[in-house]
Amino acid sequence: MVLGAMCGRMGRSTFLLTLLTTFSGIVNSTYGTWKSGFHSNRVNNLEKPSSQPHIIFIMVDDQGFRDVGYHGSEIKTPTLDRLAAAGVKLENYYVQPLCSPSRSQLMTGRYQIHTGLQHSIIRPSQPNCLPLENVTLPQKLKNAGYSTHMVGKWHLGFYKRGCMPTQRGFDTFFGSLLGSGDYYSHYKCDSPGMCGYDLHEGEEAAWEQDHGIYSTIMYTQKAINILASHNPKRPIFLYLAYQAVHSPLQVPARYLERYKSIPNLHRRKYAAMVSCLDEAVRNLTLALKQYGYYDNMVMVYSSDNGGQPMAGGSNWPLRGSKGSYWEGGIRAVGFVHSPLLVKKGSRSRALIHITDWYPTLVMLGEGTLDENQNLDGYDVWEAISEGRRSPRLDILHNIDPVYTKAKNGSWKAGYGIWNTAIQAALRVGDWKLLTGVPGYSDWIPPQTFSKLLLANRWHNERVNWDRGKSIWLFNITADPYERVDLSLRYPHVVKKMLIRLLRYNKTAVPCRYPPKDYRSNPQYNGGVWGPWYTNDDEDEDDNLLSYDLEQMKSWRKKKRRGKFKRKT
Repeated sequence: MVLGAMCGRMGRSTFLLTLLTTFSGIVNSTYGTWKSGFHSNRVNNLEKPSSQPHIIFIMVDDQGFRDVGYHGSEIKTPTLDRLAAAGVKLENYYVQPLCSPSRSQLMTGRYQIHTGLQHSIIRPSQPNCLPLENVTLPQKLKNAGYSTHMVGKWHLGFYKRGCMPTQRGFDTFFGSLLGSGDYYSHYKCDSPGMCGYDLHEGEEAAWEQDHGIYSTIMYTQKAINILASHNPKRPIFLYLAYQAVHSPLQVPARYLERYKSIPNLHRRKYAAMVSCLDEAVRNLTLALKQYGYYDNMVMVYSSDNGGQPMAGGSNWPLRGSKGSYWEGGIRAVGFVHSPLLVKKGSRSRALIHITDWYPTLVMLGEGTLDENQNLDGYDVWEAISEGRRSPRLDILHNIDPVYTKAKNGSWKAGYGIWNTAIQAALRVGDWKLLTGVPGYSDWIPPQTFSKLLLANRWHNERVNWDRGKSIWLFNITADPYERVDLSLRYPHVVKKMLIRLLRYNKTAVPCRYPPKDYRSNPQYNGGVWGPWYTNDDEDEDDNLLSYDLEQMKSWRKKKRRGKFKRKT
């Protein structure tokens, strides 16, 4: 009725023109408001801090169980002590006895028997690497929206481009590919005539970034630069894998001054290296606070294996050393520091293994886990943060079908269930079972006050009473130092654990431990350690990498009999 009156007064054509103009103005006004709101919301969403925590994983190399202040060491580690005291100390935490095995299980969440890396480490000259079919931790976090960066030691193979860190989920990589090397020059000799440079930026040699700086300091500065250039409102995964405190024993002189009172030169240098590492973690922590990461951050600190007494390390009072399946080789220094922890300042006795970081960190980062991944790790965040019971009930420390067989091992000693000549170690609840040759087995007090090297066997407790054995059973909760073998007292427990070991072994994949490939020599690659496989080599890859155990046995028998002829 109103429209009709207006139409009559204005005329039909004039009315329609006015109506269209008014409607257009309303539409433009509404669109302008919506458009402005859209861009405003978009900016707000970009600037809004992510609910996903920043994840900082610090992996150190060869730090012994005793070699941290809060474990009673004479080595001064005020930063580590303070971070651990304000976080959660992991006092029932296990890794693997060597570098590559621990790193492979961190990256995949799977036991060595399920990746084919159950024997030794990945050698620089081997055409071998972390199997490409495994989805890595950084790949999972990247899919969840994380920026992923690695600084430090890789040691998971590099014979072809697809094995490199930037091909396995890391946006950036700065560090070394091998297991060790000179801390200043970054050169490494694997054997006479097999020497090369090992510092990389991405997939190329980092000649221009190398200023001869001690690697612990250099890696820390690189990590800080990454933090400074990243937007703290976007989640970041920083994997900082220090070379320290692995041999060679090298350290800036100013750190040695603190330990003049230690007469043993190896121990003195080692202590100085740990102090330098402690200072590096301090500087990293200050950067996390300065650049706005700290309040929404989870920091994990872990050694990759036990200490090496020959190189100044100490696992006292635990038995054994790096490279062994005694507690001294596999029970590690570890803690979590984070403002997000519910029970800060606590000591966790929950059973935790290095494979557990994969599902724990993926779920913490709001990522997804696939059923077909067949993970061996568990999400242990509630056990760490809230003090709840660990979902983990057992740990397969390893089954190595290639390692030197125990001379007195037999099926009979294993009750017809298991050949005890084979090196294996299993933890179930309080019980720990070992078979075969577990590795160096003495208890070695700290070499602090001795000028003698370990080669002279200074006051270490030698084990004579179990020579010739091939099976051991310990109640680790009651006897963490493995002094009382209970295998004869509890044969029913031994049998149950052997059965479980057998079940695990049925799920094992063939061992990947190929022979040396002389094309890996850095002299063929501009003096640099790096990938040497070409596209033409890819077809032969599986044949070179997958080794059936029977073939390995046959090869070794021929070699012992002198029938093995080297191919020309």
